[in-house]
Amino acid sequence: GVQSSPPRLPLLSPLPRGAPEPDPAGGRYDDNGGTCMAVAGEDFCIVAATTRVSTGYSILTRSQTMVHKASSRCLVASAGFQADRVALHKLLTVRCSSYKQDHGREISCPAVAQMLSNTLYNRRFFPLYTFNLCAGLDKEGKGAVYTYDAIGSHERVGFSCQGSGKDLMQPVLDNQLASASPLLWPPVSTATKLTRAECLELVRSAFASAAERDIYTGDALQIFTMTRDGLTEETMQLRR
Repeated sequence: GVQSSPPRLPLLSPLPRGAPEPDPAGGRYDDNGGTCMAVAGEDFCIVAATTRVSTGYSILTRSQTMVHKASSRCLVASAGFQADRVALHKLLTVRCSSYKQDHGREISCPAVAQMLSNTLYNRRFFPLYTFNLCAGLDKEGKGAVYTYDAIGSHERVGFSCQGSGKDLMQPVLDNQLASASPLLWPPVSTATKLTRAECLELVRSAFASAAERDIYTGDALQIFTMTRDGLTEETMQLRR
């Protein structure tokens, strides 16, 4: 007689009860912490970011910059996964250089903001695990800050912060730098009315406070101040 073939086993056996679900990304993501902030003024822009890179309860390095100089009038600060941050900043370097060669001029801050959005959205099905700010001066010389989610949705704001210390610092900025709603018509400038010195002091205080509570925010703080006259950088020591 005709013999029946043995039953086929399932290609993927069911997980034992209580076993952890597999990571769909295959363990490719890690949040290495860090915090970055940007504040727009009437004729300046301040970008600040910590330098600690961690995983779990281990510190990988205390001196890694999280800020990328896209042009003389635009900076991109990224918190999150170190490998994706490096890959993103390298890609931005290439595209900004190509823009300069093709158009014969440096790329503007609003153009970098849109390019960053397109780059993140292009990876939406396997996102770059970075939390980004794009900040600089617009064509009128006013401070401009753009804040992003992981897949490129962005808006121009007067101030923002990203990273592990965001929940500690954003309420302080909301209280001290309350800016006009972007929904107002006619549009009202979102740049703060505070002076550059007052904003710098606020940034230093916010990071010093966050470093007391967030273990992923610490070691050192890089502060970049951009004006029509150029870009200056200073470093402030934080809790180690």
